[in-house]
Amino acid sequence: MATTVRRAVLTLPAAPLGPENPLPALHPLDEVHTLDDRTRAGLPRDMARQIGYEPLRTVLPTRLRDGYGRDRGPADLYTIVIENDRLRVTVLPGLGGRVHSLHHKPTGRELVYRNPVLQPADFALNGAWFSGGIEWNTGATGHTTLSCAPLHAAVVPAPDGGDMVRLWEWERLRDLPFQVDLWLPDGSDFLYVGVRIRNPHERSAPVYWWSNTAVPEGQGTRVLAPAEAAWHFGYERTLLQTALPEHDGTDRTYPLRSEYPADYFYDVPGDARKWIASLDADGRGLVQTSTDRLRGRKLFLWGAGSGGRNWQRWLTEPGTPGYAEIQSGLARTQLEHVRLDAGQEFSWLEAYGPLAADPAAVHGDDWAAARAETAARLEEALPRADVDAAHEAWQRYADTEPGETLATGSGWGALEVLRAGHKLPGTPFDASTLGEEQAPWLELLRTGVLPAPRRVAPPGPTLVAPHWRDMLETAPAEPHTEYHLGVAQWHAGDHAQAVRSWERGLRLAPSRWPLLRCLALADRAGGHPERAAELYAEAFDDLCAERRDDGEAWTAATAALARETLESLLGTGRAAAARAVQDRLWPALRDRGRFRLLEARLLLAEGDRAAARAVFDDGFEVADLREGAEILGDIWAELTDEPLPARYDFRMRPLRTPE
Repeated sequence: MATTVRRAVLTLPAAPLGPENPLPALHPLDEVHTLDDRTRAGLPRDMARQIGYEPLRTVLPTRLRDGYGRDRGPADLYTIVIENDRLRVTVLPGLGGRVHSLHHKPTGRELVYRNPVLQPADFALNGAWFSGGIEWNTGATGHTTLSCAPLHAAVVPAPDGGDMVRLWEWERLRDLPFQVDLWLPDGSDFLYVGVRIRNPHERSAPVYWWSNTAVPEGQGTRVLAPAEAAWHFGYERTLLQTALPEHDGTDRTYPLRSEYPADYFYDVPGDARKWIASLDADGRGLVQTSTDRLRGRKLFLWGAGSGGRNWQRWLTEPGTPGYAEIQSGLARTQLEHVRLDAGQEFSWLEAYGPLAADPAAVHGDDWAAARAETAARLEEALPRADVDAAHEAWQRYADTEPGETLATGSGWGALEVLRAGHKLPGTPFDASTLGEEQAPWLELLRTGVLPAPRRVAPPGPTLVAPHWRDMLETAPAEPHTEYHLGVAQWHAGDHAQAVRSWERGLRLAPSRWPLLRCLALADRAGGHPERAAELYAEAFDDLCAERRDDGEAWTAATAALARETLESLLGTGRAAAARAVQDRLWPALRDRGRFRLLEARLLLAEGDRAAARAVFDDGFEVADLREGAEILGDIWAELTDEPLPARYDFRMRPLRTPE
């Protein structure tokens, strides 16, 4: 059959994403992939330089996604299906362009881990993320803020004369447009993926990219790449080079032979062909290869310990097979960002397909022989020269204007194109995509005035790039404008000026709680926790007086501010004030797992250990438990010397020993 592109609907048990958090993300979520200066000092100079190159301060201008739960029901997901006589590819344009399924028709095999549910969890830079398939991570170290966001999608002519699907969006952390082109050459066993990131600005920009593929794990599954060493990153936040395949006496190329989750960044030689494969006990599985620009290769494993197994069940469905991840990136490790000069672009081609190799060689004791066998079978299935040629052919189509629209992303790219007049052939950001969130910023652009909201509601998102900050600084100094200006100044690192802007806005603000919350966070960051707690309490009082209903927007604001307020009050020993906040929550909020955990902490602060223990015994689930978080174990240890119950064990590293 000739390659076809069609629309379809996929029905999955899914937990609704819920609303965005309306509080500006003035500090990043706890990102586990960080290193201390001492560790970085011992790394190769180029790696250390790229690790230190413009790390992310906040996830602004994006907003946090933490409004989801764990109650799943049938949901119809819009998909794009690309199919030839060998492969069927299912894409989720509304969820970051994720490839949900890569089905090899001749063998009936699913080449990627196809998650049977859609369960958001707190793994993305801005919160909500889900596991499975192939995802496209750009922006900064971590899972992209677009994990659960819609992308633009359209049909575009493919290099072989058929059709391909183009996905594109404006990545807002770094203000860079990108595109992902997916096509299946007629009769091919491989999905081709052309990727391009452009820098339309007059300044250089830090770039991050890792293509992340979930693959089924099994007792006999091995992950191979053309490397003799790897950089091991554990959740102890250390980066150490180790020989392959063994680390600490165990062959870590088998995901289930480790106890704790870990990253292994394969140190692929510069002149070697770039590939990574996950092959089962029979030597069959998935291989990914690319042109040389995509130099990095990584294995992420959950391990066989109780924490990793719990995370697997949390992200998927109890009783289903687990998964590992094989990844490909622009740098050797995911801790690095790569410089993209003004007016330049990065582009490369990836290919994903089935591979069958001699299992005796793949799983033998000779690591060099296992790599050689896998590389030889890959060369037979898809020669390296063919990948380079496909990339060259695709580049001639990368600027082709899209045809039939398949999906629509955000209006933020259109706003940037209107502002700066960027010429981005192949990825149109049409003015028709501008929406309600962009409207006030469009008026600021056209009139120099940021309009105040027409109704009482939590504040909308803030734009923080230098050009928008400049416009805010010259706009009339109304309280609403001062609020947004302070957020932009905070993002730029000018904390003192941000505080002054928020204080000016507070004097005449009809809605005080957003400004009070910003000032509270600034005090906390500045080492004044007592003053921060007072401001948080005042902000929550003002919110409760102002909120109009228990609808989605006000519920999101109440939940977000209450959580920060409770943590601030408990951190400064103000149990009575914290109880007053907890008691003013609507019952539906108090029943959420996050607030059940806060209730246990509050009961501990009040001296009622038995009641705090009863909260754990009754059972709760913190839907937005952060990757690497140890709060459940820490609170349990305050309650008892008993072992942490399995249901609360999400530890990703060995227990810490007292210093």
